[in-house]
Amino acid sequence: MEVLEQELTETIKVWPTVSKVISTIHTEEHYNKAVKLLDKLIDEVSKKEDPLIDSLIDTLGTLIKDYEDRTVPEPKGDTIGCLKFLMEEHGLKQSDLEELGSQGVVSEILNGKRKLNVRQIRALSKRFHCSPAVFIEDD
Repeated sequence: MEVLEQELTETIKVWPTVSKVISTIHTEEHYNKAVKLLDKLIDEVSKKEDPLIDSLIDTLGTLIKDYEDRTVPEPKGDTIGCLKFLMEEHGLKQSDLEELGSQGVVSEILNGKRKLNVRQIRALSKRFHCSPAVFIEDD
């Protein structure tokens, strides 16, 4: 218990400085600062591995994702447009969407000739880490 109390005491001493970088994100300004810092850390760790920086990247990434989950609305409406946008954002080609089926099936989906089924919606939701609602068409 003594070690835990000592660690907590040390953390409280440095928290005013640390919390300027690592804390729950509430504003767009803080979000933009966190994203820039994350980019800088990723560049740094790409030059030389560092477990401490890796841990900081994980923590900062979690805080950024939390903010995005709370503030960025899921795209709605154009299911195929959303899928194409996500593919572009992730640098994916039609052939990368094996979880949807054959090339022919993927082509039909992307051209609006075939609707996504439940299995495909679940697979896309998992792959892109978004709500399945993104891929459900409003008829």
